Amino acid sequence: MLLAITTKTDSYIQFMTVLILFVLVLGIAYAVTRWIAKTQQGRVTAGNLEVIETCRITSNKYVQIIRAGDKYLVIAVGKDEIHMLAQLSEDELVLRSNGHSENPDFASVLDRVRKLKDKEKTKG
Repeated sequence: MLLAITTKTDSYIQFMTVLILFVLVLGIAYAVTRWIAKTQQGRVTAGNLEVIETCRITSNKYVQIIRAGDKYLVIAVGKDEIHMLAQLSEDELVLRSNGHSENPDFASVLDRVRKLKDKEKTKG
């Protein structure tokens, strides 16, 4: 009887240890990922170069508008090459500054879904 209680206690302690280690590894992975993202973000917007907009043409070809100093350039980016297509003035650009972003935050998306569901409930 004592052996059965000890085995259950050992199993419980092992499970809790594994669970704590798992949560610890997840926390470290999260912290490192956030740190790397902040470091990379600093590199992307540092200095005089900034990617304004990117449009995917095929799986490995893109057209980008970049700001280099006070000039705006349209470039084609392929797997092994980059070509300048045009140079734009600031007047020729239509910059999105009306609050509509490419990657909205989760809270705003959730609010839109809730509003749509509320509309559906009132209709039905």
